[in-house]
Amino acid sequence: MRLEISCQDRLGITQDVLDILVTHNIDLRGIEIDESGKIFLNFPNIKFEDFQHLMPKIRRIEGIEDVKTTLFMPGERERNQLSAIVQTLPDPVFSIDNKGKLLLCNDAVTSGLEMDINELLNTEISEYVKGFNFGRWLEGKAPGHKSTKVKFIQQDFVADILPITVPDAADTSILAGAVVMLKSEVRLGQQIIVFHQHGTDSFDKLVTQSPVMQQTISEAKRIADLDAPILIFGETGTGKEMLAKACHQSSRRADKAFLALNCGALPDNVAETELFGYAAGTFNQTEGKAGLLEQAAGGTLLLDEIADMSVHLQAKLLRVLEDGEFRRVGDVNPVAVDVRFICTTCQDLGQLVDEGKFRKELYYRLNVLGLVVPALRERRSDIVPLSESFILQHSAKLGRRPAKLSKSCVEFLQQYPWPGNVRQLQNALFRALSLLDGNEITKEDIQLPSCTPSMTYVDENFEGTLDEEVKKFERDLLRKLYPSYPSTRQLAKKLGLSHTAIANKLREYGINKATVKL
Repeated sequence: MRLEISCQDRLGITQDVLDILVTHNIDLRGIEIDESGKIFLNFPNIKFEDFQHLMPKIRRIEGIEDVKTTLFMPGERERNQLSAIVQTLPDPVFSIDNKGKLLLCNDAVTSGLEMDINELLNTEISEYVKGFNFGRWLEGKAPGHKSTKVKFIQQDFVADILPITVPDAADTSILAGAVVMLKSEVRLGQQIIVFHQHGTDSFDKLVTQSPVMQQTISEAKRIADLDAPILIFGETGTGKEMLAKACHQSSRRADKAFLALNCGALPDNVAETELFGYAAGTFNQTEGKAGLLEQAAGGTLLLDEIADMSVHLQAKLLRVLEDGEFRRVGDVNPVAVDVRFICTTCQDLGQLVDEGKFRKELYYRLNVLGLVVPALRERRSDIVPLSESFILQHSAKLGRRPAKLSKSCVEFLQQYPWPGNVRQLQNALFRALSLLDGNEITKEDIQLPSCTPSMTYVDENFEGTLDEEVKKFERDLLRKLYPSYPSTRQLAKKLGLSHTAIANKLREYGINKATVKL
């Protein structure tokens, strides 16, 4: 039982309260007086009738203003709050006495060591945290705050060691122990990034409301600061490069260069010199040239459409990943490299490995942290927000007021399959705004392959029957729609037919994932 007693500041009032407890044979467990002068008592529970006699006696003491029960003593509340804070910290935290023995540790310690708290108490911290002499530090004349590199569970951490002191009678401090907080390299990197951020999240530039894209961004945020390669999968135009930039800007390399090489846009020899550079005297050049690997030192290098990289360059890139160094074209001296690689592809690298078109070792080196950017047709709830964002951007470039989307235009944009994804949407809106006279974009202003009806005019002297021409039209239509609706159920819903009917027609025309490029 705990009592909270409000009283005046009178000499001897606390003794008067204690005398009453003695007359009732109450074993006092604890007494505290807070800054406001309130008295807090902690004693075992007593019978109700005894409690009824006790309370009036205390209230009748001169200077007592109020007496009531309370759930916590002030010290208990502080200890519980402190314990709750420590337990929820993601970093390992230890509290030790002046001999280096554990008094307290949080869940990050017990779960990491896979030990119960009772097994750890009163054991020495040096059994678990290696690389620092806690005994010598505690025995020092005036141990101060110390930061040092240590090992915990065979992993590197930075330890912040904070001395705990209590005042003695002579107004000097006595060392009572220490609090030890460990931070991993990843946690330190995350905190440094947050410190240098300018109030905005680099991923905020990626407009999304759809759960599938939000899941991709959530995964990207978790892996952005890890230094291993990232491999981003996604169709053409889905925004893989924007996601790569966001990962770079959220990493510890954000203040360094972000450079890109399109692996399919350049001939093999040009791509090689762009990537690795060349030495003086090569190609009759008096001066050498640094490649993207050197220019991106300390930063990030994006290899766009890595599947298009030649087998020769794949082998050279693999050596860079394995050895951490490379040689310029025409040079024999190795150059050390510190670059984080992010690669993108719209192809199935696993299938290319099986076909012998992509090196298996390189695939496993690059595919450490994988992200999949969904196609726009898989995130239809993002189409309108993206459209509004592009309209604002394009309007600013064109120097005009932002236009509105008509209802019919919104419906059309949401129903269109978008084979070119976000890039196709962006380009379509830019064209519409460039030619727009009014202040509203209608369905007719959006020029896309399926916006205007197309008809194949047939010569009146064609050979064949009506049934054959209908089947030809039907086959061509199904082949055009199949990449955007690659399951029979999706295609059946689009065309208003049964699943069985569509399955039979696809089988009849030989349309499947093997015969149609998705």
